[in-house]
Amino acid sequence: MRNLNALLVFARVAETRSFTLAAQRLGLTASAVSKSVARLEQELGVRLLQRSTRLVSLTDDGAGFFERCRQILAEIDDAESAVTLSADNPRGRLRVQMPVGFGRRVVVPKLLDFARQYPDLAIDAELSDRVADLAYEGLDAMVQIGPVSDTRVVARELCRLSFAACASPRYLAEHGEPQTPDDLDRHECLTYLLPVTGESREWIFAHNGQAMSRKVPGRLNINNAESLLEAAVAGAGIAMISNFIAADALREGKLRRILTDYVVQGPPVYVVYLPRRKISAKVRAFIEFLTVIVTGIERE
Repeated sequence: MRNLNALLVFARVAETRSFTLAAQRLGLTASAVSKSVARLEQELGVRLLQRSTRLVSLTDDGAGFFERCRQILAEIDDAESAVTLSADNPRGRLRVQMPVGFGRRVVVPKLLDFARQYPDLAIDAELSDRVADLAYEGLDAMVQIGPVSDTRVVARELCRLSFAACASPRYLAEHGEPQTPDDLDRHECLTYLLPVTGESREWIFAHNGQAMSRKVPGRLNINNAESLLEAAVAGAGIAMISNFIAADALREGKLRRILTDYVVQGPPVYVVYLPRRKISAKVRAFIEFLTVIVTGIERE
């Protein structure tokens, strides 16, 4: 094989499952991308892709070849970085993914400062609560809350979430402040709705080293943490919110922590990336950026 560009074209099609999207990323026409893959298949003597009017999928041979291509292209990127870039000069395109609430409340407000610090770096940030596949989708890094089950990746813990019951001063003035979790039965609770089950997420408390879960009453149930925060600030009731989501509202006095003797530590937050012999400058800079901002919030 003499043309490494053909590997890049094929890899982009495999990542996007689309000739059109791959062409857009590469700055080519869809026809040129399709012809490049066809020539590659002819050269290799195997079919790499199954094509239909709506979907492009990998054959078994294509899936194995894609994994090798991804490794080869990563090695080329590393080699170019070693020759042309210094450790302090991230450049190119950084593709990252993170949960919506964490991204909007923690990362995005500081992302412009990060972009200004590295003017040669373009950033594609996807905010989504799905768990992405780094290797398959061509992402450089992602933020994941909770256990990381993919054994192909490196997961570096950034922090741990903590959850506390919060309410607005107005709500507490009108309805009183609960002193124990049992008192919540007499209050309006704003719960997180789990779309898969249609049930509200139980609230977890801890007291004297003992954890306890509780199903709380609630007439307003929403499957978005930021919306629950807004409802709590508006005085609609009590919400169980993570320290990162509630940080600004607590600092500004719009919310007040309650049941502080029952606060429970939540799941860890990881930055996840693919293993390489030498981590790229852009990924290293992103990890350092995340570490600084979560440390700042934890200290507040």
